[in-house]
Amino acid sequence: MSSSSVGTPTGRGTSWSSRNVVSGLLFGVGVAAFVDETVFHQLLHWHHFYDKSTPAAGLVSDGVFHAFGWFAVVAALFLYADLRRHQVWHPKRWVGALLVGYGAFQLYDGTVQHKLMRLHQIRYDVELLPYDLAWNLSAVAFLLVGTVLLVRTRAQPLRAPA
Repeated sequence: MSSSSVGTPTGRGTSWSSRNVVSGLLFGVGVAAFVDETVFHQLLHWHHFYDKSTPAAGLVSDGVFHAFGWFAVVAALFLYADLRRHQVWHPKRWVGALLVGYGAFQLYDGTVQHKLMRLHQIRYDVELLPYDLAWNLSAVAFLLVGTVLLVRTRAQPLRAPA
């Protein structure tokens, strides 16, 4: 890539702004998966990723889910390193995308996986409504804050280092 395109929003057809968003989204999805897996699956033992079979199948599904989350984080960090190398990392835009990725994953999990596909519930043998509301409303909050950051940073140009 030529040095004249390093600080511009696009270079060789690559949108640095879009790369900031993709990196942040992937990181947000990976972190959400990590938090869900670590807190709710491993520490609290509330559920497995797939609870419609044996506990052994649930553990295997947790492992696959955990790997998915870390693949998302690793991909995000490769993109992040490239953004930093080209000095076009936009922290506010990246964090906005991270929050959107986190919230989108959590809302998908709470609506599609919990309610539509019924792969698992947040907890079992308790009143689910408070848990569902907390889970899904916090997801919407992450989405809203992230979207506001993305909208506010949409028109901010990426500048080449001095």
